[in-house]
Amino acid sequence: LMSALAFQRDLINHIIPRVEPDIIHCNDWMTGLIPAEAKKLGIPSLFTIHNIHTQEATLAQLENTGIPAGDFWDELYFGTYPESFDESYWANPIDLLASGISAATHTNVVSPTFLDEVAMGHHSTIPPHLSHLLYHKREAGVASGIVNAPDRSFNPQIDPYLPEKYGPRRHHTIKPKLKKDLQKRLLLKEDPSVPILFWPSRLDPIQKGCSLLTDILFQLINDYSHLGLQIVMIADGPYQQHFQGIVAYHGISDRIAVQPFSESLSHLGYGGSDFVLMPSSFEPCGLPQMIGCRYGSLPIAHATGGLKDTVRHLNIHENTGNGFLFEHFTTDGFRWAIDQAMEFYQLNPDHKNPQIKRIMEQSKEDFSDERVVADYQKIYNDLVN
Repeated sequence: LMSALAFQRDLINHIIPRVEPDIIHCNDWMTGLIPAEAKKLGIPSLFTIHNIHTQEATLAQLENTGIPAGDFWDELYFGTYPESFDESYWANPIDLLASGISAATHTNVVSPTFLDEVAMGHHSTIPPHLSHLLYHKREAGVASGIVNAPDRSFNPQIDPYLPEKYGPRRHHTIKPKLKKDLQKRLLLKEDPSVPILFWPSRLDPIQKGCSLLTDILFQLINDYSHLGLQIVMIADGPYQQHFQGIVAYHGISDRIAVQPFSESLSHLGYGGSDFVLMPSSFEPCGLPQMIGCRYGSLPIAHATGGLKDTVRHLNIHENTGNGFLFEHFTTDGFRWAIDQAMEFYQLNPDHKNPQIKRIMEQSKEDFSDERVVADYQKIYNDLVN
């Protein structure tokens, strides 16, 4: 919090007056005070929400940091309606994320579906006042959803962390080699013919759907023992020890690997796996499902937020879709999607490989930063004009 306040102090006191910008683009609660200052100065602002988390601060904290809060205090969002500057000075907390949403000329979140979900109050973990603010912004036509794109470095054709590079045409010959390399590094049974499910996201029990996997983990390993199914988790988070305990208890360390996050190992995880697990309860955007498509590792995802905007259920007969989507956030829903993925994995290579090739090729266009730039450029133009 103090670092964010110090950063905004320097922006307000030094950088904005010196630069005199035409537009100010802010991101998340860490810049939540800036739209209020911009509004007072007559500068249009865009406030982007990547994560719905927020922090609170008082007017006293702002001024003690060197922020001239008296200049724009009446544009901030307080815990209770402020009668006056002095009355609110010590004990009426300012919600920094809500302040950014409220004062900004335009607000966007990182997927259209997540904007709708928040505005309609679909997520109980999101405070109602944030939902109300976004609802009114959306109704006024000054809120939008723009899906992020993965960094260009997530490209199996140039990825420095992969011992062997590949593209859509060579995925079926190179990925098995990368799978063996991944298995060797994680002390799993080395067999390039087995399917691997890859968990790339933080092991956060509130958002990421960890409980859905723990409930069916041993059952999955048992039911697909004939395929030799393996599960790889390369992620930090509170649930890491929980998964490690399950693996140790059942003695299945040759089938399941739980490792702390490592950038090099994570890249190899995308290259050596067949499917990416994304059973999030809510997801503002999500990048692993898009990265997985670039690497030919198809997403298994809950139909929420950015996952719903980027994953389409695979239909090989119509040559459409790029993964496996389940509607209901339950273990049965998640298991159904995994079963669908396992059916796909067992298809004849002549039917399966062209689908993976198509998905890898389409992901270059569907998840490109050029699209993101164009969407933001349109908002910038609208703000200036």
